Amino acid sequence: MTCKPEHRLTELAGLFLKLGTTAFGGPAAHIAMMEDEVVRRRKWLTHEEFLDLIGAVNLIPGPNSTELAIHVGHRRAGWPGLFVAGVCFILPAAVIVSVIAWTYVRYGKLPEVNALLYGVKPVIIAIVVQAVWSLSGTALKTRTLTFFALLGILAAFLGVNELLILFGTGLVTLGLHTATHGQSKKLPGIVPFFAAAQAIPAAAATATIIAPFNLSLMFYFFLKVGAVLFGSGYVLLAFLRADLVERWGWLTESQLLDAIAVGQFTPGPVFTTATFIGYLLSGPWGAVLATIGIFLPAFIFVALSSPLIPKLRASPAAGAFLDGVNVASLALMAVVTFQLGHAAVVDWLTILLAGVSFVLLWHWRVNSAWLVIAGAIIGLLRQFV
Repeated sequence: MTCKPEHRLTELAGLFLKLGTTAFGGPAAHIAMMEDEVVRRRKWLTHEEFLDLIGAVNLIPGPNSTELAIHVGHRRAGWPGLFVAGVCFILPAAVIVSVIAWTYVRYGKLPEVNALLYGVKPVIIAIVVQAVWSLSGTALKTRTLTFFALLGILAAFLGVNELLILFGTGLVTLGLHTATHGQSKKLPGIVPFFAAAQAIPAAAATATIIAPFNLSLMFYFFLKVGAVLFGSGYVLLAFLRADLVERWGWLTESQLLDAIAVGQFTPGPVFTTATFIGYLLSGPWGAVLATIGIFLPAFIFVALSSPLIPKLRASPAAGAFLDGVNVASLALMAVVTFQLGHAAVVDWLTILLAGVSFVLLWHWRVNSAWLVIAGAIIGLLRQFV
């Protein structure tokens, strides 16, 4: 039975409000929780469709998991769904971060969250491992793609730039397809769009105006960051430090590190670091404008690229390119999971939490959000027992 459009919007709002409240652990964890919900449970997308969206968001600037949420919303309920899914994923985190920012301004320190994260982190590792394993069955369609995935893992461990891994693997698989099957007339205008998206950072990174603090300039700064930033929270840290600390002196080093920490330990998008900074600089209005500024480009990029993804898959040559990007994306997720797991699974209790969570996800398909909540409770109980 087909759902009415308004019912689909309600479904999207409920799902992404829940994920925005419970999705700890950064983009890889967010993507894993979305896969659990929209592929395994609700079957809104197939594994291949979901992988294509992951590959596409990795090729455009902005917060990957937020852009994936926006893509899912568009697939499920058209343009209204695009807006509803994105806003509902961002909103809970922005509210939580604003409350933390208010506390920070009032009392001068961050709340203690180590106990909570102790129990959440190993659960997140299990969720990501399950998602990577599940998606790999669809992505690794040939021995050649499996080989490129292993090369991607090796390259990531050696410190090769993630964009080079993603786009390089896509171009190599495209080249192999072209050599075997000849040129495709459907390729021009599709893959080049994603190549052009990666030229934006070089063109826009220098477009910052030097001036004293004002709300308009702050909004423009975060709009620029949202439009040009690829990579992890550490790349975000470099962007923010260069302008907000060194060039303008709007923040101290300590405030910036606290802002990054808030983005890392709160649920939802890491880019809500901007919400915290906006509140420090200009209260609630600063938080609102900074949040809109840094996330607005994600909605624009998804709106522009979303119609191209079916064309990518429909064209054999462009599909080969996307297959390469998909296996590279999985390789990067696997490496991030290993690196995070090394820090999260540290003793017998965290090993037990990770193992039990994986079994519950894989065999009984327990909802990942409940596992995150259970992990948080166990972490807090350990603190007091």
